[in-house]
Amino acid sequence: MKINEKIKKTMADLQDFYLLCINSTLRVFKRPLYIDDIVEQMEYAGSSSVFIVSLVCLFVGMALTLQLSAELSRVGLKMYTGKIVGIAVIREIGPLVTALVFIGRVGAGQTAEIGSMILGHQIDTLRVYGIDPVKKVVIPRVIASVIMLPCLTIIGDLVCLLGGYYIAVFVSNQSGSFYWSSIIRELNFQNVFSGSIKPFIFGYLISCISCFYGLTTRGGAKGLRTSTTKAVVTSIVIVIATDFILTRILLYALGFTV
Repeated sequence: MKINEKIKKTMADLQDFYLLCINSTLRVFKRPLYIDDIVEQMEYAGSSSVFIVSLVCLFVGMALTLQLSAELSRVGLKMYTGKIVGIAVIREIGPLVTALVFIGRVGAGQTAEIGSMILGHQIDTLRVYGIDPVKKVVIPRVIASVIMLPCLTIIGDLVCLLGGYYIAVFVSNQSGSFYWSSIIRELNFQNVFSGSIKPFIFGYLISCISCFYGLTTRGGAKGLRTSTTKAVVTSIVIVIATDFILTRILLYALGFTV
């Protein structure tokens, strides 16, 4: 494919993606609401992901605390381990790690499921019966992702801090009560707001990207594999880039200096 054709296809895909985002946002509260589909998607995105999110966050919290404790001990500042771990987890590590796990666990599943519906002509069947695929298929997944990713992030933050507690107390021989009191002192408005706004935006972006690649699946099993891979890679890049932009904006808006 020539460069001009690639540019035209990329621009056309971007236009279709933005239209899907606009349609899925503006029609969220229009009837029919498909409550059963929303609940089903929330169960898939939420309860089915708790274990893997907890497992990953546990080891991330342990590794982060181990590294920080070792470096801070070298300069005699080991008592600040809890404070730094708390800020890092609440503001950055928890939301970002949970979102990345969510992409692999839920986003890829959404693309594969919708892609299979495209290849099996189920989406065409919905249109024949006068059912809007965006309302029936896309919006329930977007709503479920926007609701469940923040919930998973709270669980991931807690497990991450518990992993840090284990390393701080049983490996680094620090006071457990001082570790928790250091973290609680950092639960101010700036830190909590910065860490809580990101999962809503990440959930929206991940579900829109996953549904878009699912709906554009073509070419049988090979096309389904390509769509799923593109959805995961694009979601990871967009989430990390968005995290950087949001962090820069929030630091400026909340009065932090860099």
